[in-house]
Amino acid sequence: MNSKTLYGFTALSLALSAAVPAMAQTVSPPQVSQISTKKVTVAFLLPENSSPRYEQVDRPEFTKMAKMADPNVKLIITNANSNPSTQLNQAQSAITNGADVLVVDPVDGKAGAAIVAYAARNHVPVISYDRLIQDSKPAGYVSFNNTKVGELQGQYIADHVKPGGSIIMINGAPTDPNAFDFRNGALSVLKPLVEAGKLKISYTVMTPNWSPENAFQETQQALTRLNNKVDGVLAANDGTASGAIRALQAVGLAGKVPVTGQDATNGGLTFILEGLQSMTVFKYVPDEAAAAAKFAVSLAATGKVPADLVNAKVNNGKIEVPSVLLTPIVVTAANMKNAVIDSGYASLSSICVGDAKKASLCQK
Repeated sequence: MNSKTLYGFTALSLALSAAVPAMAQTVSPPQVSQISTKKVTVAFLLPENSSPRYEQVDRPEFTKMAKMADPNVKLIITNANSNPSTQLNQAQSAITNGADVLVVDPVDGKAGAAIVAYAARNHVPVISYDRLIQDSKPAGYVSFNNTKVGELQGQYIADHVKPGGSIIMINGAPTDPNAFDFRNGALSVLKPLVEAGKLKISYTVMTPNWSPENAFQETQQALTRLNNKVDGVLAANDGTASGAIRALQAVGLAGKVPVTGQDATNGGLTFILEGLQSMTVFKYVPDEAAAAAKFAVSLAATGKVPADLVNAKVNNGKIEVPSVLLTPIVVTAANMKNAVIDSGYASLSSICVGDAKKASLCQK
């Protein structure tokens, strides 16, 4: 998922199970209690550099949280730069260098199964991070409730597109299993409305590499096919939303139709303040990193899955994976300050740029 900065969400332990209305949720920095003082080695394998979140957020937050869980932990952190073969090589190298557990955010959910298989042959457990590794037997999975993300986006479109309106769906990357969860979550809301004749899904496409440029081109194509008769854009994240917004600007529709997003990036938040993007789904990566660090250190130190952390099981095509699923929330201009700014996830100086400086939030 693309992201330029941090995300926001509730404290780790309560966020796992509390049924709190989305707009009422608050945020606070997670804390991880010390689990071990053993000299365990944990490898953290990141998928790409196209999204700044991985180097700017996941890497430092996971490092900090892992050292809270075990001050003597040794960390091996790599980035595959969108290459599944590179990621497999990095996993093999980490195991050669003594990794007791791998935390893997797979470049490709299916290709990641080869990492799990190699690790199993070397008796090293794998935790799937953020994206689900499919058709394999990972020891655990830590992510946000990705189906819920799509449901929130779909519900926003349902609530803000006129009856009978035509929408387009600019979905995520076909190699990312999360993208299908987002899409399926949105469709669970939208399909009944389509079947009832209350909405039309006039164009839908997956977006290779979550690329804003690909999203721009696909939105252009959709607008051309539909003769610019589009009443809403369900964009899977802020990056694809930015591409869609560029295409809408070219035909004078930007700011006139609702556009969804995800990740609460600086760019996405700025677009919301400018009135070009309607909402973003807000996910507090520090909570995700904290859960993964606790899971990894516990597994490395004790050989056991931390039962107090696991709150779900997710089927990856082969097994029901013990999972930690965190809860996303909707952010609009109305709750941006409380949900995002007050959490420290983004600063006013980073989002109050260009026309966004005129927004009331930026005047405070």
